[in-house]
Amino acid sequence: MDYVEELKKDFRYIEGLNACINCGVCTAICPAAEVSEYDPRQIVDTVQHADNDEIEMLLKGDTIWYCGECLSCKTRCPRGNTPCYIIQSLRSLSIETGLFIESIQGRKQLALKRTIGEHMLKYGYCVYIDEIDTEMFPEQGPVWEWLRDNREQILTRLGASYRQEKSGALRKIPEESMKALQSIFDVTGATERFKKIEELSEKKAREMKISFNSGKDDYFRHLYEGHND
Repeated sequence: MDYVEELKKDFRYIEGLNACINCGVCTAICPAAEVSEYDPRQIVDTVQHADNDEIEMLLKGDTIWYCGECLSCKTRCPRGNTPCYIIQSLRSLSIETGLFIESIQGRKQLALKRTIGEHMLKYGYCVYIDEIDTEMFPEQGPVWEWLRDNREQILTRLGASYRQEKSGALRKIPEESMKALQSIFDVTGATERFKKIEELSEKKAREMKISFNSGKDDYFRHLYEGHND
């Protein structure tokens, strides 16, 4: 596959890459580069060289998954590049080609799909209180269990509209809106991409001899708990 030609089909790549002069300003401003082995300058330089083998290594590697998509790089590049957009196009291609399962960070797309992705389609929210527990989020602390157990009373006192069909925080999203959201996922290809992530993740789980079903299964926990294999 000609990865460069595939990238050129992505409007994010088209808008994100003008002409990199390898100055390193994007890396200097990047929060992710400060805390991990992530160098947006190097990634943009690699892509600009259009070497198919080098781009394949990016698609198979962990590096493209370190970006937090904060777009700090866009605000500083003297040539008007947006490394974050290039990263987004690389991530998309990595999933479409199935190469995401070749890296530890790439495989974590399943965990994101089964949390943020499925929560959006189930509740209409990326993060929803019913799904946050101290088993998965121990940093919430023991008080969180009490808050969850008493959430209806507490949220009512705080003025939220938890599970209610009226305006306000945590309101129940109308069925019509939920169907429209699903349609957006269908039309944009997100639904098919979710299926691909599941199918290829199952294949990888079998290869790793880890149980794979649905929800918080053994493979999900393996990814979520950050095992380095």
